[in-house]
Amino acid sequence: MTTFDIIKTVRITEKCTILSDRFNQYTLVADRRANALQIKHAVQELFKVKVIKVNTSNMPGKERRKNTKARGWTSEWKKAIVTLKKGDKISLT
Repeated sequence: MTTFDIIKTVRITEKCTILSDRFNQYTLVADRRANALQIKHAVQELFKVKVIKVNTSNMPGKERRKNTKARGWTSEWKKAIVTLKKGDKISLT
């Protein structure tokens, strides 16, 4: 897998913003097959920062209904919370 296959996007939510301000942690959406070491190397290569720790979690899909009685499911995804070295930042703009 290439670096661009491993890191799909950066999550920007209220909770993620608080984590980045207080603890220098960023939440990413990663490929489900990638492990923590691959995610660490991909973040360091893409954003040119030093990663201290990576925590991963597989998030299950949720049941959803949109204007119909038939139910569907959202896709499953992997969440990676990356802790950066003090002083390093990922520019989200």
